[in-house]
Amino acid sequence: MSNNAVTATEEKSLRLQNFHITFFAIVLGMAGFSLAVQKVGGHDGKGILPVLETPATILVYITIALFVFVGLIYAAKLMRYPDTLAKEFNHPVKINFFPLVAKIFLVLSVAYLDRDMQVSYYLWVTGAILQFIASIVIISIWIRHTHFKIEHMTPGWFIPIVGSLIVPIAGVPHGFVEISWFFFSVGLVFWIALFTIVMYRMIFHPPIPDRLLPTLFILFAPPAIAFIAYIKLAGLAGHDAGLDGFARVLYYFSLFMFILILFKVQILAKINFFLSWWAYSFPLAAKTLATVVMFHMTHSVFYKNLVLFELAVLTLVILILIVVTANAISKAEICVED
Repeated sequence: MSNNAVTATEEKSLRLQNFHITFFAIVLGMAGFSLAVQKVGGHDGKGILPVLETPATILVYITIALFVFVGLIYAAKLMRYPDTLAKEFNHPVKINFFPLVAKIFLVLSVAYLDRDMQVSYYLWVTGAILQFIASIVIISIWIRHTHFKIEHMTPGWFIPIVGSLIVPIAGVPHGFVEISWFFFSVGLVFWIALFTIVMYRMIFHPPIPDRLLPTLFILFAPPAIAFIAYIKLAGLAGHDAGLDGFARVLYYFSLFMFILILFKVQILAKINFFLSWWAYSFPLAAKTLATVVMFHMTHSVFYKNLVLFELAVLTLVILILIVVTANAISKAEICVED
C-alpha cells in the first residue's frame, strides 16, 4: 500500500517537473480564440454575428482562469524545481516560448478595450514591459550563443518577436503611439529576417521534426498581426479612404501563407499529438481577426464570408485541441520527459 502511495507521489512529482513553459501556448490559443469570437460578435449588437457577444465574454473569463491556473502550476514547479528554469531557458526551442506570457497579457489587453479601459491599460503595460525584456534577453542570447544550430530553427522562433507586433493594437488606443511604432518596427524587421532564415532552413536542410510541424501555422501569424497593428498606427481604421498599399501587402501575404499551409493539412493530420498542436490555434485566431478588420474596411461580402469560414475552422480546431489534450492528460501522455 505504502509502495503504491510512494509511486503515485513520485509520478505526480515527475509530472510537475515536466510541466513545461509550452503549456502557456494553450492559454494564448484560448486568448486568441476569445478575442476572435469577441470581434466577430461585435459590441452592442453591431458585429457580424451579434449572437456571439455573450459567449465571447464567457470565453474571456475562462481564458483568465486558465491563465491563472497554468501560471500557478508553473510557479509551483519553479519553487520546487528551480533548476528546471535554467534547463528550459537554455533549450534551443523552449527558450522561444517564454515570451508567451507577455503575448497573453497583450492579447487580453486588446480584449478589454471594449470592456474596461483601465483593466486594458494595466494588462497592456504589463505585457509591453515583459515583451521588451523578453526581446532584449532572447535576442542577446541569439547573437552570442554556443549551442544553436540551423536544425533548431522553426517558425516557433517568431514567438519572441511577434509579441512586439501586438503591442500597437491596444497601445495606440491608450495613447502610446510612438512606443507602439517602436515595437512595430522591431517586430516587423526581425520577422522579415527570421522568415528568411526559416525558409532557408526548410528548403536546404532536413525537414522539421513531426512534433514541431504544427509551428508551420505560425508562418501566417506575423503578417496578419502586423496588418492589424499597421491599420491602428496609420489611423486607417474606420476611414472611408480605404486601405493603403502596405496594408494590402501584409494582409494578402498572410492570406497566401494561410492557403499554402492548408494544402499541408493532410501531412499535419498524420502526426501524433504533441502539445505543439496548440500552435494551430493562435495563428488561426490572428488570421480571423485580420479578416474581420478587412471586412470592416471594405464592407465586402467576400471578406464577411471568409471571416465566417475562418472562425468555423478556428472553432473546430479549438474543440479538437481541447478533446485531444484532455485525452492526453487522462492517459498521462503529456508532462513527460522529452
